[in-house]
Amino acid sequence: MNLNVEQSMTPRIEHAIAELKGLIGRQYPNATFAVRAGEDPEGVYLVATVDVEDMGEVVDVFLDRLVDFQVDEELPVYVLAVRPLERNLAILARQQEATASRTIA
Repeated sequence: MNLNVEQSMTPRIEHAIAELKGLIGRQYPNATFAVRAGEDPEGVYLVATVDVEDMGEVVDVFLDRLVDFQVDEELPVYVLAVRPLERNLAILARQQEATASRTIA
């Protein structure tokens, strides 16, 4: 089934997405967001791109409220917190340097 976000949005889901964006955006003002429909599981996905080393810190900002939306309000809303490509490349480069240093030593 090929879903589009317009078909998936309801006023309750729009409110949930706006609230989740607000929670993340207040803590990480440079975060960027995209909203898309997804199929596994089916629902509306908020993709939050945040330039931080520890994505666990980002998840901590919204996790409790996301669970409320999913469990208490039975909304098919999900959040994907991702780093920008540049941050991921920098992390990979550091890991490769550390591995090379251990190999040489």
